[in-house]
Amino acid sequence: MFRIEEPAYLYLLLLLPVLWFIFIYLQLNKQKIRRQFLDENLRKKIIFEYSAIKPYVKMLWWSFTFLFLVIALANPQMGTKIETVKRKGADIVFALDVSKSMLAEDVKPNRLAKAKQIISRVIDQLISDRIGIVVYAGEAYPVLPITTDYAAAKLYLQNINTDMVSTQGTAIAEAIQLGMNYFDRDESDKILVIISDGEDHGEDAIQAAKQAAERGIKIFTVGIGTETGGLIPIRRNGQLRGYKTDRAGQRVVTRRNQSLLYRLAKETGGTYIDGNNSYTAAKQLIDYLKNLNRKDFETKRIAGYKDQYQWPLAMAIIFFLLYLFTLERETVWLKKLNLFNEKTENDA
Repeated sequence: MFRIEEPAYLYLLLLLPVLWFIFIYLQLNKQKIRRQFLDENLRKKIIFEYSAIKPYVKMLWWSFTFLFLVIALANPQMGTKIETVKRKGADIVFALDVSKSMLAEDVKPNRLAKAKQIISRVIDQLISDRIGIVVYAGEAYPVLPITTDYAAAKLYLQNINTDMVSTQGTAIAEAIQLGMNYFDRDESDKILVIISDGEDHGEDAIQAAKQAAERGIKIFTVGIGTETGGLIPIRRNGQLRGYKTDRAGQRVVTRRNQSLLYRLAKETGGTYIDGNNSYTAAKQLIDYLKNLNRKDFETKRIAGYKDQYQWPLAMAIIFFLLYLFTLERETVWLKKLNLFNEKTENDA
C-alpha cells in the first residue's frame, strides 16, 4: 500500500513550468543580443568554448533535483503489512432528509445545516461502530457505504446539499428500505437514524418501519424545525431571490411533522429526539448509542508504514552533482568528434 504523508508539498512542482519559461526566455534573449552585437566569426574567437546546449542540460539536471527534492519532502510511504483487527461495534446508518423544505430557516442557520451538525457531533463520539449515510427527498440515494472511516464520513457529510436529489418530496419509506439494505450482520444492534422535518409525501413510511422492526432494526428519529413553520428561501449565488410558492402564488410554509417521526420510532422500539438544539440532540443520541449491543467483527488495515523519502533524496543529490559538474563550455572530446560536420579553420 502506497501513500504520501505530506501531499501539500507537491504543489511546489507547479513552479517548474514557470521557471522553465523564464529560463528559455532569458536564453533566447541572450542569443538575440549576441547576434546583434557580435559577428559569428568574432564570437567564436572571443567565446569559442561556449556551448548553446549545455545551459539547457544544466537546467534539466536542476529540474530533476528540484523534482526529487519535493517528492522527498512529501515523504512517500509504503505499507509493510496488512493486519486483521478485532473490534466491538454496532451498525449505524444516518438517513438525512435533503428536500427543499430542509432549507427553511425557522431554526438557524437552516434545518439541513442543523441536521449535519448533529450527525457530525455524533460521529466525533464514536469509536468502533460502523456507519453509513443515505440521503433522500423524492427518492433515496446511498452516499456512504457502511464503514469505520469517520474522516471520510465527515468529508461526505460536508458536501451534502439539497441539489443531490432532483426529485422533490420526502420519501421516508424509500429511505428506510435503502437503509435496511446497509445492514449485513445479524448479531449486533442495527440502528437507523432518520433526521428530517417529517414532511412526508408518501403513505408507506409506517409500513416500512414495521418491516424494519421485523428485521431487528431500531429507528431513532430526529425532528428538525418548528410547529409554526418557516418559509423556503430560494437563493442564487448566495443571494436571496425570493421564497418558494405554490400554484396559487402563495408562499409555502413548511412545518415539522413531529407526530409522524414519533410513530416511526415507536414502531421499532426506538426514540424520537427534538433536534432544534444540535448539542442536546447529539448528546441524547450518543447516550442511547452507548447502551447498544456490540459484537466482535474483523477489519483489515495497513500497518507499519515505512518512510521512503531517502530514495528520492538520493536521486536529488545525484542530479545536483550532475548540475555542479556540468560546465557551460563545450566538451573538448565531444568537440573533437565533430558530430555535426562543422568546418574547422584548417579545413578553410
